[in-house]
Amino acid sequence: MPHRLFTAAAAVFGAIALVFAGSAPASHAAFPHRIVSLSPTATESLFAIGAGAQVIAADSQSDYPKDAPKTSLSAFTPNVEAIAAYKPDLVIISYDPGGVVASLEKLKVRVVLQGAAADLGQAYGQIIQLGKLTGHAAKAKALVTSMRAKIARIVAAAPHDPSLSVYHELEPDLYSATSHTFIGKIYALFGLKNIADAADKTGSGYPQLSNEYIVAANPSLIVLADTVCCGQTPQSVAARPGWSTISAVRHHAIVRINDSIASRWGPRIVNFVRAVASALRVARS
Repeated sequence: MPHRLFTAAAAVFGAIALVFAGSAPASHAAFPHRIVSLSPTATESLFAIGAGAQVIAADSQSDYPKDAPKTSLSAFTPNVEAIAAYKPDLVIISYDPGGVVASLEKLKVRVVLQGAAADLGQAYGQIIQLGKLTGHAAKAKALVTSMRAKIARIVAAAPHDPSLSVYHELEPDLYSATSHTFIGKIYALFGLKNIADAADKTGSGYPQLSNEYIVAANPSLIVLADTVCCGQTPQSVAARPGWSTISAVRHHAIVRINDSIASRWGPRIVNFVRAVASALRVARS
C-alpha cells in the first residue's frame, strides 16, 4: 500500500479508538510534558491547542507546524525501542501495526491511540480529548468552536448545485476517496456527487479508478491531493488522454491542495473546506 493511502489503513482501527497503557491517566497536577506524537494530525492539533511545548518528538511525517520536533520516528513501522529512548510520559499514535500499544505497555509507557476520524464530529472529539489529556481543555474547546463556526459560514456561502460532481485524486495512479471516507464527507457538506462511489466494488472507501472511467464520469470539480508528493498540476491533468473534455478541466475548476491538508483531520480542515468552496464558484461560472 502506498504511504499516501496510510489514512485508509489507519481507518480500520476506528475513529476515536482510545487506548491507555501503563499508568493511570495523569491528574490535573501532572499533565504529560514528554509527549511523543506518531500522528501528524495529533501533532498539528497539539500545537494548535497550546500543547506544542509538551511535545518532545514527532514522527517523520509531522511536517506541520514548522516548529514541530520532527524526527526519523516512523508512524508506519514504529520502533518501540526508539520511541522509549525519548522517555515519554505519553505516546500518541493513529495506527497500531505489530502491536505497538502492547509492546509499549510492557515498558510501562502510556499510550493513546486515536484512529482516523470518520467524520467532522469525531475529528472535533479528538481535539477535545487531546485538550483534556494535556491540560489545555479550554483552548481545545475554543479551537473546535472556531472551526465549527468557520466551516458553517464557508458552506453556507458556497453555491449548492446537486448536478455538480467531484473527483478527489490521492495519487496519479488514480486512487480516489468515496463518500464513506472522511474526505468524502467534506464534499458531502456541499451536496457534491462523488464519482468514486460507484467504482468502489469492495467497499474499501479508496478505489482505484481508470482513466476512461473518470473521463466518462465528467466531474465538475477535480481536487488534486498529490501536488507535493507527485507534482500534479492543472496543466499535467489537462494533458492526460481525453481529460481536456472533462467539465472541470474546461472550466478550470481544479483545486491544488497540499497533500498533508487533504489527508489529515486536524485544525487545517478549515483550509480544505475553504479551497473546495472557492473551486465550486469557478465550477458554476
